[in-house]
Amino acid sequence: MSAQSSTHSAPLRWISRLGEATVHGVTELGFASVLLGQSLFWLLLGRQRRQPVRLSAMAAQAMEIGILALPIVSVLALTIGAMLAIQGIYTLRMFGAESRVTLGVALSVTREFSPLITGILVAGRSGSALAARLGTMKISQEVDALTVMGINPVRYLVAPALVATVVMLPLLTLWADLVALLGAGLYASVELGISLSAFAQDTLAALHPNDLLHGLGKALLFAVLIVMVGVVNGAMVTGGAEGVGRMTTRSVVHGIAAIVITDMLFAFVLTR
Repeated sequence: MSAQSSTHSAPLRWISRLGEATVHGVTELGFASVLLGQSLFWLLLGRQRRQPVRLSAMAAQAMEIGILALPIVSVLALTIGAMLAIQGIYTLRMFGAESRVTLGVALSVTREFSPLITGILVAGRSGSALAARLGTMKISQEVDALTVMGINPVRYLVAPALVATVVMLPLLTLWADLVALLGAGLYASVELGISLSAFAQDTLAALHPNDLLHGLGKALLFAVLIVMVGVVNGAMVTGGAEGVGRMTTRSVVHGIAAIVITDMLFAFVLTR
């Protein structure tokens, strides 16, 4: 009898956990929407209320998110560009069309790889740092201290990070486009004997402004996702230092998953 009851209770437990996870996910999504709305409110109306979002805070966040990330973005973009050229030439050589590698590399870099890789990098580097910072401030009651002092935490902590990420991630993506195409051009010049100037001309002929806008539009969405995921996870920290580490890891996982899923949906919608 007990074995039969445990057999029947297993699906019920699974359904209960699924329901709890769904409710938790919807709650986090609502919380993120509220934070985004409040951030936009302070950005637009903060000056009228004599509580503007500080330019110095936005500049500091932009330096951390964008300028300091240039070396690792450049290395990864150069590697990915060369990798795409290697795979493209190897595949097209079967059909005797390796000279057409420029078209495939140019579209792949600008529409997919640059925004995706840059977004994942920023999510792992800056999104996790934002979650850890907010989580540490929460457990040390610094967020409560800001509220007591009359400083809105969203205006002080979230809005500057949102502006900096929305500005810097598309710029990093554009830089990744250039470096990745340079990497592809360098490999093509060695493998196929194509000069860099000829490769650049073929690339410009293959690309359309919509291809660049496609990638930059993704970067804007990824920027909002990175900040919101980091802030929500940082605000939910409990349990001291162990909780900070747990939610920081969760922020990276959720941020990368959100970027990849959004990338797929974005590509599906815009290619219909």
